[in-house]
Amino acid sequence: MPEGYIGYVEELPGANTQGETLDEARTNLGEAVELVLEANRVLAEERLGTRKVIREPLRIGA
Repeated sequence: MPEGYIGYVEELPGANTQGETLDEARTNLGEAVELVLEANRVLAEERLGTRKVIREPLRIGA
């Protein structure tokens, strides 16, 4: 029987991971979210081409 934890962000397709411990799964999930957001950013930049955009940081508290 496999042991460990699986984590995912339901609202962010592709953000999923696993870990042997709950802490490891949480850490891995944070990294997975960062990777998915970066990949989405790259894809958006490719679609925008040379159009100008305004970028601002967004912070969401837990």
